[in-house]
Amino acid sequence: MGKEIPVVSTTKSDKAGNEFVYCRVFCQREEPPPLRLLLDYLKSKSQVPLVPKMDPEALDDWAWVQVAMGYHRERKPIQLFCIRDQGTYKDVFDKEQAGFSAQLSPFGDEEAQLAREFVVRARFIATTRLIKNDITEEGYDFNGWVLEFFQDNCQGIVQIDGQGFFSPKGVLVVDLQDDPAQDFSTPEIKPS
Repeated sequence: MGKEIPVVSTTKSDKAGNEFVYCRVFCQREEPPPLRLLLDYLKSKSQVPLVPKMDPEALDDWAWVQVAMGYHRERKPIQLFCIRDQGTYKDVFDKEQAGFSAQLSPFGDEEAQLAREFVVRARFIATTRLIKNDITEEGYDFNGWVLEFFQDNCQGIVQIDGQGFFSPKGVLVVDLQDDPAQDFSTPEIKPS
């Protein structure tokens, strides 16, 4: 079972009416690890990631952008995006980095300032998108392992929309409730 990070959805939806939950790991590591390392990690945690057939070389490429990962054949996959400080999705990266940094600035406590440092120093953001009406407890656990992988291996901090930032032990350290006036947190990313 993944770290106990509770996920409570916010209402963010697409034109088809699917409501999404976005989870992020602001990572300070220079480059994201190849997808093969993530898949091996998930398997080591008794998870069976269902991914589309891919060229084996693509699994070893650090420059991946997105992948759909299923956790159950009868459920829609979790979308995983790599939003970098350069290249594809740079505009999304800049918007999220500035937005979350501004949202954390008014907090005076040490945890919020530490979270803000992670946001400001991030080189990429590993973002998962879950479909609220389709996700199960099994899916939340699977997503928790994905987040934990990036947190532990990429010097990251976890953020979940509608909740806030979490410590490495899965404890909510910065409570951020949604502010409709500052809704920058729906990334404008599209799965291919």
